[in-house]
Amino acid sequence: MIFHGTTILAVKKDNKLAIGGDGQVTLGDTVVKMTAKKVRKLYHNKVVAGFAGSVADAFTLFDRFEDKLNTYTGDTSRAAIELAKDWRSDRILRRLEAMLIVASEDSLFLLSGNGEIIQPDDNVVAIGSGGSYALSAAKALIKHSKLSAKQIVQESLNIAASICIYTNHEIVIEEL
Repeated sequence: MIFHGTTILAVKKDNKLAIGGDGQVTLGDTVVKMTAKKVRKLYHNKVVAGFAGSVADAFTLFDRFEDKLNTYTGDTSRAAIELAKDWRSDRILRRLEAMLIVASEDSLFLLSGNGEIIQPDDNVVAIGSGGSYALSAAKALIKHSKLSAKQIVQESLNIAASICIYTNHEIVIEEL
């Protein structure tokens, strides 16, 4: 059985960035942890990343991405590109079942298991089992409210948690 299920959401608004995630970890159809931290700051607190998918696989990707950040002195775009190249070409990495959202002051990317790098057009992106719920809520809140990036992430993840059985209300949000 694989550990999975989560929701990660990133919103960039008014020169502020917030990435949040819930704390639920499931094994099959059982909740095994409610307070996991799936969002963290990296590279001297200048980059934020969040993961969805298999926990062990995600930690492997976090470590690899952090190594790339150190190699390229915090250049998030370059680190993301180099990780994607490795992810696509490395036989072991290709089998990892996880996705990452990575962001810095000037960039926001979704890194997928196929080695793809996606930069959202509208500065909002979500991954995980509740990702589509959180993304929909965030887009509506961006358009129809004056909430901050952090408030939008909080409210959107709460909405996702009320709908998705793999997402809970133990939310951790990091800001830049």
